Amino acid sequence: MNKFDAVPSEEEVDDENSDKCMSTISRHFFGNELDKPSFSISILENMKEEYGLFVWPCSIILAEYVWQQRFRFSGVSVVELGAGTSLPGLVAAKVGSDVTLTDDSDRIEVMGLTWGVWDASVFNLHPKIILGADVFYDTSAFDDLFATVTFLLKNSPGSVFITTYHNRSGHHLIEFLMVKWGLKCVKLLDGFSFLPPDKASGLSGNIQLAEIVLSGELTEVLHLTSL
Repeated sequence: MNKFDAVPSEEEVDDENSDKCMSTISRHFFGNELDKPSFSISILENMKEEYGLFVWPCSIILAEYVWQQRFRFSGVSVVELGAGTSLPGLVAAKVGSDVTLTDDSDRIEVMGLTWGVWDASVFNLHPKIILGADVFYDTSAFDDLFATVTFLLKNSPGSVFITTYHNRSGHHLIEFLMVKWGLKCVKLLDGFSFLPPDKASGLSGNIQLAEIVLSGELTEVLHLTSL
């Protein structure tokens, strides 16, 4: 060892070992032998990073919904909010979407988008589909989230926000804020109603999937979803 090489302290060694113990790779499969194309996505997870680098049940359910609706996603522009490990956005990219991944602007290099903060990059987004898995967990951020969703929906007429969330105590606040921001839920599903048994067996919680649009576009969206 060169005498100028830094020798890690005992605390640094402990931290490194702790990081290794907290890290794991999860693999997520989509499709089966009778349903082509099929693929898998591997994600490095780390529970030490304020839970932002962990694939939560809402992400798995939303990603499965994207896969099952893959023909709807093919060739369209998609933005994932609060992407974290980005499983739904990655599946959307796999099935042919033009995907932009976003998260808090001091956490991500793909594109920083802090809810409720308007910078130049936000105005260039015109997604047809907005994804958000488990973005309703901090009630203090709900207003900023809805402000951002409303702006993106208005910036791309005919677009839709698809989100999965735990039905927690903030459910009534979500309903109130949808009315406040001129939004309407056009589809509400039990998250486990369309999940394959092998995936459902490893998850728990009261998780719902909602499709949300601008209230003024309700008639058009209902017509499209009935086709």
